[in-house]
Amino acid sequence: MDLLTVNDRDGVYPASWYAETATQLSPFPKAQGDLRCDVCVIGGGYTGLSAALHLAERGYDVILLEAQRVGFGASGRNGGQVGTGQRLDQDALEGMVGKTVARGLWDLSLESVALTRDLAQKHAPDAGYAPGIIHAAHKPRYVTDARIYAEKMARDYGYDQIQPLTREALREILNSPVYHGGDLDRGAGHLNPLRYALGLARAAQAAGVRIFEGSRVTALTHAQPARVETESARITAEFVALGCNGYLGRLEPTVAARVMPINNYIAATRPMTDTERAAVIRGHYAVADSKFVVNYFRFSDDNRLLFGGTESYGYRFPADIASKVRRPLEQIFPHLKDIELTHAWGGTLGISLNRMPHFARLSGTVLSASGYSGHGVAMATLGGKLLAEAICGQAERFDLMAQVPSPAFPGGASLRWPLMALAMAWFSLRDRL
Repeated sequence: MDLLTVNDRDGVYPASWYAETATQLSPFPKAQGDLRCDVCVIGGGYTGLSAALHLAERGYDVILLEAQRVGFGASGRNGGQVGTGQRLDQDALEGMVGKTVARGLWDLSLESVALTRDLAQKHAPDAGYAPGIIHAAHKPRYVTDARIYAEKMARDYGYDQIQPLTREALREILNSPVYHGGDLDRGAGHLNPLRYALGLARAAQAAGVRIFEGSRVTALTHAQPARVETESARITAEFVALGCNGYLGRLEPTVAARVMPINNYIAATRPMTDTERAAVIRGHYAVADSKFVVNYFRFSDDNRLLFGGTESYGYRFPADIASKVRRPLEQIFPHLKDIELTHAWGGTLGISLNRMPHFARLSGTVLSASGYSGHGVAMATLGGKLLAEAICGQAERFDLMAQVPSPAFPGGASLRWPLMALAMAWFSLRDRL
């Protein structure tokens, strides 16, 4: 099966609230004939758009190839949360790579948030960037963990933007009986993800990037120069930057062994009154909880609750996405039982085995960044910038990300889905218990 078409129509954004309310771009042409460029970027999500924009601003001749529409994949469908840190917390990273590298990864994460905020404000003001993410603890002991972690981040990293929340303090903001406390990270933020992606595409085009949609890559030859083939074009490039994430397929087997596609789902409620909204979340914050399969939610600019969560492992989306998302929504907010859901959609993202991004030099001419594991709005944006830096000969920061361990999934491409499904069933049971 083909991830690019099995759940979607060719060249058409999914029926999401994001796609319905965005000012879409006119379709870009399909790549045709023999083309040459300095850099060929494959993938029109945050990674590819950011890489193309930063390279063009440095004077490079850039072609960007997108198999569907720009922002078509996870970049245009996600929860819009712009989180600080990496997908793993600093305690875990210090144990994995040591304190010095962990500090470097933290600093990159802060840059990723600032970069995303600044690009959104400059190129996509309609994306509505807003500060603040609440992390809600679904177990009592996680409340103590959150307080200790906030103290550590202020003491060891000089980051004082995390405010611990007791159960009572959290209930003043988040009206749900299932959480025991948590924290509010005022340095993080959230935005409309598709409007942000489209803003990056407009900026890249204005900077001189040649964007081609409906141009699926069928072959990639590592050589000097590299060669990229689509169904109707042959591109010769000095460098190739891969930003395909969960839609890579078998184009690069070494990356596919370490980055696996999974599906995640979001639903949008009917617009709420201001009073109804305040009875869910007081303040313009996004929320993510502490479950392994994270529930995440925030309000749209027209007062809809955008609620995401639940995952599946396989190619196809469920037949009734709304019902799948409704279950955790009503568990967390019992007073929203039977609320009308006007939109429900799925998306495919890329995860790694240890939940850290996979950055790699695949040859002297081909580089890749992917596997953001649900933490990709900011890190994919920075990932594109780091790809651009490495291609320009300033590779220290790309290499810092690349030195993070990136183990292959057991079982290879054929067995990784059933093995992951078994593992996730265990984590889901653990969450419930």
